[in-house]
Amino acid sequence: MTDTAPRERQLITLDVNGERHELLIEPRRTLVDALRHDLLLTGTHVGCEHGICGACTVLVDGSPARACLMFAAQAEGARIRTVESLADGAELSDLQRAFSEHHGLQCGFCTPGFLMLAEGFLAERPEAAKEEIREVVAANLCRCTGYQTIVEAIDDCAARRRKET
Repeated sequence: MTDTAPRERQLITLDVNGERHELLIEPRRTLVDALRHDLLLTGTHVGCEHGICGACTVLVDGSPARACLMFAAQAEGARIRTVESLADGAELSDLQRAFSEHHGLQCGFCTPGFLMLAEGFLAERPEAAKEEIREVVAANLCRCTGYQTIVEAIDDCAARRRKET
């Protein structure tokens, strides 16, 4: 049996990485699917699709959010940032450089989620201690078990940002 019924669609506007996009989508389309399939921003990864692994983490109005648990329509009117927003062209952000320098990239699958989690966290808590960073990082899963290097990278980036201000 095939589903031949016409599917309901709705027009939404998303502000992603500072650009406005109009999308005609099914109401049940998740934000991660809209980002990856409709806007071709494939840096945001789909892992568990249950909000557990954090591979799909993006910033919604500056706060980390699981894009697999959010309908795209729910993000209308919000400012969304994906991992593509971090670098300035070919120039990596300070956070991305810290991940590279501390070998926090591991296999790379979970990296975009960790970067966006860290970016949101450091914006909110620039004075965070290493233990706080470790606690926040535990919200995402790294199957390479590279948490120590990720914590070191975030802590180093935070320290460098504090010196600059």
